[in-house]
Amino acid sequence: MTAAVLPRPELPTPVPSSPAPPAPGGAATAYQRVLHRAVHRELRLLAELASWATTDDAGRTTELTEHADLVARVLLAHHAVERERLWPALLRSLPAAEVDGARRHLLAWTDRTAPLDSRLRDLSTATRQWAVAGTGPARDAFVRACGLVADAVAEPTAADEADLLPLLAAHLPAGEWAAAIRASGSTLSGREQMLVLGLVLEDASAIDRARVLAALPPAVRTAWRAVGRRNHRAAVVRLRGAPPAL
Repeated sequence: MTAAVLPRPELPTPVPSSPAPPAPGGAATAYQRVLHRAVHRELRLLAELASWATTDDAGRTTELTEHADLVARVLLAHHAVERERLWPALLRSLPAAEVDGARRHLLAWTDRTAPLDSRLRDLSTATRQWAVAGTGPARDAFVRACGLVADAVAEPTAADEADLLPLLAAHLPAGEWAAAIRASGSTLSGREQMLVLGLVLEDASAIDRARVLAALPPAVRTAWRAVGRRNHRAAVVRLRGAPPAL
């Protein structure tokens, strides 16, 4: 059975002014926000959908476990790119007066991210066990693992958005972000990259969606329009039993 997803006085006329140029890290902060929200949403949905799955439906088990594996890999890879590329690039770009404060935020980021990565690896283990065993207890362990990781994602990402995203928005050069995006997609197949792009765009505001798409290479934007959007919609319908909002 396919589970449905639960659900006066007049003021002076202002003088027109030239629009402010976009912040250098606007695309970076937009992507960070939408990725965090997509991961949290997908883990919550996986826990719910898996709780409805029967133990004799191997096809459904495969759909859910493959999607969980993708979500876990995406967030682990995202953290690796942040640690190895994004934060060093940010530190290089900061004014000297802001470096010490940023280093303190990055130490706190490390302390938050290490236990989250451990939970993501636990989820990967539960995913493999359910895929192989196909039993009720293995499914229930998978449901619990999805819920635990979803809970673990919420607080650290809120802290990242409060402490680190303003620094990215103000100081990260666009070229550094483009390099980070290329690195983050290097472990995914083309089809997986299109699916992840669709997932992160689903709940994005119009501004964040435009920023994320504008920062992509032209070939990726073309692939998204030509086949990615359609494939993402089909994958979401199979998984959730309902089309995406996008």
